[in-house]
Amino acid sequence: MEYRKLGNSGVRISALSLGSWLTFGKLISNETAEELMITAYEAGINFFDNAEIYARGKSEIVMGEILHKQNWDRSSYLVSSKVFFGTGDAKPNQNGLSRKHVVEGCHAALKRLQVEYLDFLFCHRPDEQTPIEETVWTMHNLIQQGKILYWGTSEWNASEIMEAHLVARQHHLIAPVMEQPQYNMFTREKMEKEFLHLFTHHGLGTTIWSPLASGILSGKYLDGFPDSTRLGAAGLEWLKDRWYREDLLGKTKKIKAIADELNIKLPQLALAWCLKNPYVSTVILGASNVNQLKENLHATEVQSLLTENVMEEIEKILQNKPVQPEY
Repeated sequence: MEYRKLGNSGVRISALSLGSWLTFGKLISNETAEELMITAYEAGINFFDNAEIYARGKSEIVMGEILHKQNWDRSSYLVSSKVFFGTGDAKPNQNGLSRKHVVEGCHAALKRLQVEYLDFLFCHRPDEQTPIEETVWTMHNLIQQGKILYWGTSEWNASEIMEAHLVARQHHLIAPVMEQPQYNMFTREKMEKEFLHLFTHHGLGTTIWSPLASGILSGKYLDGFPDSTRLGAAGLEWLKDRWYREDLLGKTKKIKAIADELNIKLPQLALAWCLKNPYVSTVILGASNVNQLKENLHATEVQSLLTENVMEEIEKILQNKPVQPEY
């Protein structure tokens, strides 16, 4: 396994990590979840990603039971939670980034995950209703109390992250270390354009999600819409509408031809493509079964096959490289 620095922090994170969105506590059994975590850990993955809203808290409960049962050395892995959405309850103060919800959300995540501290706590979305100073101070205090080690953001834009850094600098507080954006061959704007200043001047780390574009880049939709896939799950119609499109399927088919020429699997190529970006700290994998996970773990090994010529071939198919501003 390859390990990378998480931005300008001192922590080292595996280039591939395991996420639990849509799987743990929802689409897979607890036994399968345990098999996935054991397989990942034994392969060198040291980061397990979670959030309070995943399966309305059940995802963290499942992961916590597995961590408790396996009893791995706490210093050997990293685990995260995210606050903003709560666990689906809609009463006042049960969501957002107020001091009340962030503190209570952190405590609830610690209990569900059965750990004494979180390595990472993300602000899952920006909160227009809460002053950024309140959120930054709260995260700083949680770190000072030893309840979290690093804090970051998820799906914030560059100006929002920059504002958090300015507040932290003004009050001598601990600034966000990482952002969790969506990044794949079809979603590139933030990682390849918007965040460049944050990467070069603030050492922002990234824990990217949806590297396979919700499964489109796995190739399993090229011959029709199969049964029992996450895009076909009830309540995820919005996800299907976003990704199950003829233009994306057409590009995926052409990219698969490149993977075939390289004698590798399409998902491995798509994951390796993400890893080629030097500003990617870790690529979060989602998996429904162990064989799928084992196959995708080879992505770190095939990076060398993505030569400059291969990357140019892919670029000709994608035709979506963000245009850099002229100075």
